Amino acid sequence: MASQNTSRVRMEQLRIASIDEPGFHADADYVPLAGESVHTTEGAAKVVRVLNRITGGGRLLELRLEARPSPPFFAASHNVLVKDDVVDR
Repeated sequence: MASQNTSRVRMEQLRIASIDEPGFHADADYVPLAGESVHTTEGAAKVVRVLNRITGGGRLLELRLEARPSPPFFAASHNVLVKDDVVDR
C-alpha cells in the first residue's frame, strides 16, 4: 500500500525566499540575549527566553512579536536576523 504521508513537500514545490531588512543582518554564530530585538519572517520580535542548544550549535529562542499581541513562538538562533549595532560577545 502506498504511503499517504502528506507532511512531506516535494523539492520542486519548495521555494525559499531570503529577506533583506534594513538595520538587521544574519549571524549564524551569534545568540541573542533575552530582551534583544530580532527580525523573523513574521516581523520584529523580542527574545523572551534563550532555551536549549540545538543541532548545529545554535540555541532555541522563545520570541514574541512586537507589533501584535500573540502567543510566543520558537525559532532557532541562526534563523533570525540581529541588529547591525550588536557586537559579538
